[in-house]
Amino acid sequence: MTNPLPSWKQGKAKQRIFAFIEAVTIPGSPSFVPPAERIAVFDNDGTLWSEQPMYVQLAFAIERARALVAQQPELASNPVLAAASAAGNGEAVLTMGTKGLLELVALTHAGMSTEVFRDLVREWLDGACHPSLKRPYTTLTYKPMRELLDYLRANGFRTYIVSGGGVEFMRVFSEEVYGVPPEQVIGSTVGSQYSNRAGLPVILRKPEVQVINDHAIKPVMIEQVIGRRPIAAFGNSDGDFEMLEWTTSQPGERLGVIIHHDDPEREVAYDSQSSFGRLDRGLREASRRGWSVVSMRDDWAQVFAAPPASTGSDGAGGANRCERGAGQLPEQPAVIPGEVPRIEEAPAGRQP
Repeated sequence: MTNPLPSWKQGKAKQRIFAFIEAVTIPGSPSFVPPAERIAVFDNDGTLWSEQPMYVQLAFAIERARALVAQQPELASNPVLAAASAAGNGEAVLTMGTKGLLELVALTHAGMSTEVFRDLVREWLDGACHPSLKRPYTTLTYKPMRELLDYLRANGFRTYIVSGGGVEFMRVFSEEVYGVPPEQVIGSTVGSQYSNRAGLPVILRKPEVQVINDHAIKPVMIEQVIGRRPIAAFGNSDGDFEMLEWTTSQPGERLGVIIHHDDPEREVAYDSQSSFGRLDRGLREASRRGWSVVSMRDDWAQVFAAPPASTGSDGAGGANRCERGAGQLPEQPAVIPGEVPRIEEAPAGRQP
């Protein structure tokens, strides 16, 4: 591969990546790492795809809440669902704090089997669009990071997503979009239980958040799920700090990378003052810890891949579809706190 990272500009960040991979993959190198130990972990929101003006999964939860309240108006008595379903772009949700956001996720992501939930997410992603960039969310992955994932795998690395996002939400698209299979995705989880409905075994999603995979929980989940300490970690916020610290604190060649959103022209510029992807401590301590800070403005020649081309004479391709407005979630009954979650028909008509 003459230039495996064409979307990266020449500079210290790109040279550091090349030097690291060369050091750990060339037999006889004092820093050589056997393929089985070549583990690289990546945050998702803000590291692999856009997280502004809000996390993609939060946008899903808001639209899901609106669909639920539209079908069952009495649910508006719940202040969290009422705030999420209010007019506007979900601004009311941002005032609810962490507790309110977690309750919103619990209420809108449960009461169904894992198969039904995945179908809901898949159908929503097929129709949902970024509010300002007017493109499907799955086309707003960072091209330089997708190149990096491919380059690492070509050099014997296993790549994992370790994110605060919901694990089942990310597993819907991780393999198609990033080449990361579902079993290599680690994320936040809701409670679940094994059950039997109509003679079929199912895993039911319960209206309770079980694990929030953020900050110091990320290294714990890495240890529990992978069982090996990574040698490379990539993040963009202080929520990734402990993951980078855990990865780079061991002796030997290690790589810690922070993606700094400093490009207001091609994406969004934000760090220490942001409600999403806040980066303060990591930015201050990166140099002392030997972490590379990647400037989206200065280190990336391209941020996103070209938008999808229109298909058909009616212009029904991804970009034109989004210009007409995002698709809506299919209406599904809500989980009423205190009741046993119910199995609902999958969007495609398949009963799990």
